Amino acid sequence: MDQWQVKRKVIAFDLDGTLTASKSPLTDEMAELMMRLLDKYLVCVMSGGKFEQFEQQFLAYLKADTAKLQKLHIMPTCGTRYYRFKEGKWSQVYAEDFTEVQKTKIIKALNQGIDHLDYREKKTWGDIIEDRGSQITFSALGQNIVAELGDKGVRLKEEWDPTIEKKRKLRDHVAQQIPEFEVRIGGGTSIDITKPGVDKAYGMKKLMKLLGISKEEIFFIGDRLVKGGNDYPVKAMGIDCMEISHWQETALAIEAILNVS
Repeated sequence: MDQWQVKRKVIAFDLDGTLTASKSPLTDEMAELMMRLLDKYLVCVMSGGKFEQFEQQFLAYLKADTAKLQKLHIMPTCGTRYYRFKEGKWSQVYAEDFTEVQKTKIIKALNQGIDHLDYREKKTWGDIIEDRGSQITFSALGQNIVAELGDKGVRLKEEWDPTIEKKRKLRDHVAQQIPEFEVRIGGGTSIDITKPGVDKAYGMKKLMKLLGISKEEIFFIGDRLVKGGNDYPVKAMGIDCMEISHWQETALAIEAILNVS
């Protein structure tokens, strides 16, 4: 307990599947736990979604005052963007955006891989390839499936690739076509592509430099810590991590952290 209390300054999280169900609102239970956590720690949330998704899914449900919001570090698109709460609003600190030429090449490679592996679904909800500025993301069933179908959409996403075999095959195929970029498994139905070396480890290093802390002072919780997953770079850089399978496990982990601090 004493060792934990001395060492940990930042508790970092993935969002989808970790703090919430996929693209679903933060629950009242989790919002309350986050408020309690912010009383004692700095909190970083890093996920493949764009900032607007963070606003709709996470920030809108936090009943936090300015002091707490200033302890919150938001890193959308796998750490390729970074936001802080300053002067009453969320402000972008950095963004590692693609050029238009790079975007075109990535989207072409994704479409080729989707068709080669016959992963283009007949029924989708929203765009299956989304330009997030600093990240291009493929979502097999469409970006809006949960918004349109609710819990049924979450279930369909979970059923699409429960063994992660489809995403691994697509990741490997696309990575061969565009080796100059990072291609990773994202959420339940997604593949994320970023600039080389710009991933969740990149975001963690930026955070460490800004706060003047070491990796030993960070604890990360996520659901994609397997090699090739978008949380894996955090584990690979030597930060202590906990892998969970759904947000209810995260709630239990936060309770445990609060009990020893």
